[in-house]
Amino acid sequence: MDSPRPLSADKLYRAFDPTTLPFETTADLADGQEIIGQQRAVDAIRFGIGIRHQGYNLFALGPNGTGRQTTVNRFLNQRALNEAVPDDWCYVYNFDQPYRPRALQLPPGRAVALRDDMKQLVEELTSVLSGVFAGEEYQLQKHTLEEELRGLQMEALEKLREEAKTHDIALIQTPGGFAFAPLKEDGEIIGPDEFMQLDAEAQKQIETQVTELQEALQRIMEQMPKLQREMQTRLRELNERVVGFSITPLLDELRQKYADLDTVRAHLDAVQADIVQNFEAFLQDEETAGRQLLGAALGIASAERRVSPSRYEVNVAIDNSQTTGAPVVVLDQPRYAELVGRVEHVAQMGALVTDFTLIKPGALHKANGGYLVIEALKLLTEPFAWEGLKRALRKQEIVIESLGQVYSMISTVSLEPEPIPLEVKVVLIGERQLYYLLSSADPEFNELFKVSADFEDEMGRGPDSALAYARVIAEVARDEKLRPFDRRAVARVVEHGSRLVEDAAKLSTHMQSVTDLLREADYWAGEAGRAVVGYDDVQRALDMQTYRAGRIQEQMQEAILRDRVLIDTDGATVGQVNGLSVYQIGSHSFGRPSRITARIRMGGGEVIDIERQVEMAGPIHSKGVMILAGFLGQRFAVERPLSLSATLVFEQSYGGVEGDSASSAELYALLSAIADTPVRQSLAVTGSVNQRGQIQTIGGVNEKIEGFFDVCRARGLTGRQGVLIPAANVDNLMLRRDVVEAAAAGLFHIYPVTTVDEGIALLTGLPAGEPDEDGHYSPDTVNGRIVARLKKLAETQRDFNNPPRAESGGNSTAPEDEDDGDAPATE
Repeated sequence: MDSPRPLSADKLYRAFDPTTLPFETTADLADGQEIIGQQRAVDAIRFGIGIRHQGYNLFALGPNGTGRQTTVNRFLNQRALNEAVPDDWCYVYNFDQPYRPRALQLPPGRAVALRDDMKQLVEELTSVLSGVFAGEEYQLQKHTLEEELRGLQMEALEKLREEAKTHDIALIQTPGGFAFAPLKEDGEIIGPDEFMQLDAEAQKQIETQVTELQEALQRIMEQMPKLQREMQTRLRELNERVVGFSITPLLDELRQKYADLDTVRAHLDAVQADIVQNFEAFLQDEETAGRQLLGAALGIASAERRVSPSRYEVNVAIDNSQTTGAPVVVLDQPRYAELVGRVEHVAQMGALVTDFTLIKPGALHKANGGYLVIEALKLLTEPFAWEGLKRALRKQEIVIESLGQVYSMISTVSLEPEPIPLEVKVVLIGERQLYYLLSSADPEFNELFKVSADFEDEMGRGPDSALAYARVIAEVARDEKLRPFDRRAVARVVEHGSRLVEDAAKLSTHMQSVTDLLREADYWAGEAGRAVVGYDDVQRALDMQTYRAGRIQEQMQEAILRDRVLIDTDGATVGQVNGLSVYQIGSHSFGRPSRITARIRMGGGEVIDIERQVEMAGPIHSKGVMILAGFLGQRFAVERPLSLSATLVFEQSYGGVEGDSASSAELYALLSAIADTPVRQSLAVTGSVNQRGQIQTIGGVNEKIEGFFDVCRARGLTGRQGVLIPAANVDNLMLRRDVVEAAAAGLFHIYPVTTVDEGIALLTGLPAGEPDEDGHYSPDTVNGRIVARLKKLAETQRDFNNPPRAESGGNSTAPEDEDDGDAPATE
């Protein structure tokens, strides 16, 4: 088997040729809004916003920074411009059910006009009605009615007085009311003393006549309330005629203005009828109004019915008079009340009061007829907001309810505004994990959000995609007033795009990282006094990003160089391999070598992972260790049991270990320990392994190589140092310039490995060995040594378990059947 050759420098970093770019600087590129690498998501967005059926709302999923919000907003705004402006909505007083304000739908701009017209109407009514009721004509008619009432009263009393006079009895009026008194012949009233001097028959006759007259007076008095009610009715009819005659021209003018809106005309009819019934609201003086307000606040019933002219106002919930096209609403804080609307209250003299003018719209009202964009995570973290949105989408209407009403937490009377029909396209933006969680855990989610726009993390790298990168750079530079970038700077950004996705054949679509790099490169170009951003400015921005986040990385490097963390980079040791790990600190990731050791002893074939035993290993790492046992059993224990026990450990590991990228290094350490063959410490290893001994791809290959390179360079490059990586990871290499230069000079090597045998041969300097026709390995190979060692361990264990029988003399008195050959051997 041929040993792998080190990779050439051109395999370690795929440079981009700037001469293929058809411009000198990005200032030469035309304006354009480029959305790169997201064709699948773009097609899904077009479909989602184009289809007009219930449930076809959109969920834009993907990592943060891939342009989800920007792309969605761009397409929504483009489409919304060509769509019709939705209608206005307003709330008005419901004269039949005051606690259920009515919702009126009007063409765009008409709601504000109606509000202003009704406000002007109230002002005009106050003036007109005050003038009418204070006018001579009304006062004359009112006076006539009052005089008629008084005339009827006086006429009845005068008739009674004349009748009494025929009987020589006078009808007199006292402070206590009316009374009868007998008269003398000269017309004077008979006093009490004189009355008592009359004979009994005369007294009796007078008393009889007075009793009859009192009964007649009683009948007249009983007719008085009826006359007063009749007069009140006639006065009310007079008032209604006067009010109707006075306000009809004003309301007819509004009816004519809104003749095309039946709902508005119906409301105006109700307004007119209510004004006629409650015209006193326009006639109250300030003292009366204040007294009624105080009584209402204190819960004291007023003798007068309190009616405020504000009931005739219009509460404009949605005004689209200034809107162009369909609305696009981005809700930043999707609280329940901000989403579906709310009814506010005001404090008046210690009491909370509300009316229809305090109804406030939510984002669903504002986006009705258009589009609503919400961040999914924020929506789900706001109490009850997710359920409120689903309820509105399912019922296709907006119901303004307080949470206390929805969940029956309070039973006080409150407003219940009339629901508004809902026609909106909702776009949620979130991570993939959140989308899959909702899809599996919420049965209503898939019914309401049937379209998913999945944003890519990466795209192919080529001349077209590089030019698309350049257009994005030009657009960002133009929008944010950055300096133009020359071709070499653009090429460096393209190369960094490949590094971000760890693939030389791909580019990152995480445009947030790219635009951050552009801003920082522009800063460093300014510091250097350059008018155009060049290659060195981009490289310095990258170097400074690493430097700013590199404190922990430098401390770990220092710990290795000062031998606080033991890592060998020279010599050879049995059962010891340099593994490689990746650390993620915020947005910064870096590699670091870790010492992996293996020890063996006689046993029953167990491979003990010490990290797993102390619960410091994750499930993937534990799985990788179990695969090692499977490999050993398949290769070396088909015909005989493994007569050993092995322990594996990450030395000086004080945190959790997860992942299987070190499983090949663990296997090399284990094979070295079994074969008793030293491993070169100048090499580090990364890669996972399967039960067939094939080396599999891993992540973070660039950081791992650079982490070991930094240690080797600090101690001095010898030309013997390097890293074994899976051959499948060669296309992922986008190494730092200093690593590439060292490899080109032959001071550092990167070996692509496809099998365990290739790796163990590089690490030990011995051939791995292949079985002959009989399945035997040559003794001067690693596999041959392993087979010999395992055979020796098996024989030793067998001898230990089956020691020789003790020989008995002829005169022994011990019974022969007690010697069963199982007694332990002694020294």
